[in-house]
Amino acid sequence: MARYVLSRIGQALLVLWAAFTISFMLLQAMPGDAVLIKFQSPEYGLSPEQLADIRAAYAADGSLASQYLQTIGNFLTGNFGYSLQRGVAVSAQLAANLPSTIRLAGYGFAAALILAVILAIFSNISGFGRLHSFIHSIPSLFVSVPTFWLGIMLIQIFSFRLKLVPVINPGPWEGLILPVLTVAVPISAPMAQILLRNVDEVLARPFVAVVRAKGASHSWVLWRHVAKNALLPVLTVAGVLFGELLAGAVVTEAVFGLNGIGGLAEQAVNFQDVAVLQAIVVISAAAFVTINLAIDLLYPVLDPRLRTKLGTVQ
Repeated sequence: MARYVLSRIGQALLVLWAAFTISFMLLQAMPGDAVLIKFQSPEYGLSPEQLADIRAAYAADGSLASQYLQTIGNFLTGNFGYSLQRGVAVSAQLAANLPSTIRLAGYGFAAALILAVILAIFSNISGFGRLHSFIHSIPSLFVSVPTFWLGIMLIQIFSFRLKLVPVINPGPWEGLILPVLTVAVPISAPMAQILLRNVDEVLARPFVAVVRAKGASHSWVLWRHVAKNALLPVLTVAGVLFGELLAGAVVTEAVFGLNGIGGLAEQAVNFQDVAVLQAIVVISAAAFVTINLAIDLLYPVLDPRLRTKLGTVQ
């Protein structure tokens, strides 16, 4: 078990390092010099010596290797550098914008999981056989439905046509309804499909037939014997889909004009604010890796078979 935990932690750290390195190289390969683009304008009236000092302040005057080592060292100590656009610490910008994105992603993830479970329950209740067939017919590529398109459609239907949810000066909770649905709906479909397949698989196992032969009702079998076995594989898929949800949350913030990482990333791209973009990539990768690491570590706790297998390997 200890070897399993250390292996998963090592893999998580490797993914984080790879995300940092790849994003660093891609951002450094962007055309032009962001510092010179901003400060070389005649309106600033800066001399070459002053420009050199500014480049040194932003650690942009060294070689690629030295910049990489300095940046990764700063990140390890929690120093994300300073924003080229605003001249303030990147950590301060993240502290102001990150809570909104975390709230949206958290609510969206919970809503997607609840929606998937509800669909799976209804499809296995007598009288909802057509829903069962419909969910099974939904293509797994439904997750690729463009988030921005879905957000715009929800605004058109529920705000402009039905006038149920305001998008102009909404309340704190009203303003989250449509964004949460926008990020939840695309990932709830594949989760529901996988859950349904798992339920069908477990229902076909011999022990279920034995339980039914003892007189147990269909709902009793589902809740007491099928649910736990069917939900375990969904955890792994949910962890993978969380990355899709993070990307959807960033786009959704831009569609609904929310103050979050999405707006911050958009501004950083427009101004080639490398420090902010690097921090956003690493923070997003860390969130994705942490969720999947937690699921990997929970799996042996929830599945006795995996604990037995790990004990046998050791």
